[in-house]
Amino acid sequence: MLPTVFNAQENTPKTIHIYVALCDNVNQGIVPVSKALGDGQNPKSNLYWGALYGVKTHFKRSEDWTLVKTIENPSTQILERILFKHNQTDTYLLADAYDGKYIKRTTTNFLKAASGDIIEMVSHNSKSLWFGGGSGLVAYIGHDGLMEFSLDVSLKSCNAEKRDAIILACISKDYFKPYLEQTEANPLVWSTGLMSPEAYTLKWAIDGWILNESDAQIRERAAQAYHYYQKCGIRGARNLLVTGYN
Repeated sequence: MLPTVFNAQENTPKTIHIYVALCDNVNQGIVPVSKALGDGQNPKSNLYWGALYGVKTHFKRSEDWTLVKTIENPSTQILERILFKHNQTDTYLLADAYDGKYIKRTTTNFLKAASGDIIEMVSHNSKSLWFGGGSGLVAYIGHDGLMEFSLDVSLKSCNAEKRDAIILACISKDYFKPYLEQTEANPLVWSTGLMSPEAYTLKWAIDGWILNESDAQIRERAAQAYHYYQKCGIRGARNLLVTGYN
């Protein structure tokens, strides 16, 4: 594994917002998984949330993060919201589990956040933490719904701040590129082929982002994670997970 040595001297909290479209056998164009893993209305057992390598479980089991808040049903589309605090730096991660039937809304909200829109404030220990478009890093996890639908949405950068974006979904570079370019966000890690968008790839990439590593170094962390867990060969992982628009 790559090292995760952090410098805790931070003046302003870093914030990360993760948009998770729960795996849904019924409402998404996916190869069906087991009933429990593919129940898009049940975060507890869902492949991308409560399962072993789902976002909630994987970060909760990590020694680097502490779960500080859980909010059930914060909206009609979001079934659960969780807030994590990084144990060695002033970094906070907010993750939303979207009902799988609302994958189009999940995708739209992620892209709007990448543009600096839909800024959300979460209070913790007298701190105002800014997420959505106020985050330094936004990420999408789940099925690539853009394979089945297009978005009728106007996207443009809302301010001079440039956000980083991670998109872990099948062939995400091809399908998300036309939209992400409009947001002017930086594609830190996305995929060129079919993949399993489980949370270990996200976690290792975030380790590098917190360390202020280069885009290339963060992409390498993502590839190393995918190879480590998938046993796919590092060459294949590097071809699958790339950074930048070119």
